[in-house]
Amino acid sequence: MSWLAAGYQVFGPDPRLQDWLAQATPAALATARDPALRAAWLRHGGTWFAGVNVLDNDGAGRINGSPPFACAALDAAQQITGRLPLDTGQVSVTYPGYPRQDPQESDANHRYRRDRDAAHLDGLLPVGPERRRYLKEPHGWILGVPLTRCGAGAAPLVVWEGSHAIIRARLGAVLRAHPVEVWTEIDLTDAYHAARRDVFQRCRRVALPADPGEATLLHRLVLHGVSPWAEGAEAPEEGRAIVYFRPQLPGGAGDWLDLP
Repeated sequence: MSWLAAGYQVFGPDPRLQDWLAQATPAALATARDPALRAAWLRHGGTWFAGVNVLDNDGAGRINGSPPFACAALDAAQQITGRLPLDTGQVSVTYPGYPRQDPQESDANHRYRRDRDAAHLDGLLPVGPERRRYLKEPHGWILGVPLTRCGAGAAPLVVWEGSHAIIRARLGAVLRAHPVEVWTEIDLTDAYHAARRDVFQRCRRVALPADPGEATLLHRLVLHGVSPWAEGAEAPEEGRAIVYFRPQLPGGAGDWLDLP
């Protein structure tokens, strides 16, 4: 089943990706060790380095003299959106014990992270003191590249298969009541929460513990999260480290909803 039908696809090892990883992996892992970056991005009792946009790559994905980022997953993504300049990558690293509860984190939020994998939709950002959700970052797709080899229970990425269809229908019903020019200003919170409840009832939860050399492509509308770290799961000292690219669509909110 393709990523457009399922909402996700794991692509096998690609020699082009191996060449990129040889240079990108040391640079990415170094960000997770950097004291200043750790102070800014370490979350959940020291069990998750969020590392948003900390990888110093250019728009072609080059870093530290690496070749441009290239792999079958990127080819598939670009067939839908065309060639997009890559954002600076997120370096997401989970460690044993994930997720512990942060002091400032509510019990409800911690339970949702622990019991529902912090399932979320990228691009809907919390705004204001009430943290209402608005479409502020219309990504074209999400592409994850594992850097370390870990056991299946070491906090893998999880997705809800087919959830992108439910998300599109639920959020589209709200957005299409307004001109596309104001879609980024429409409060989607209630529709988003209803869509998540629907997804949990109707869609299969799938864990995706990919290895270095593979790449995982997610549809921009698929609900996804990170599973808790299973007791005894095998992982290197660096933890489960993944680089994520999420380039934004030049066509904005309209393309975000209407592209395949």
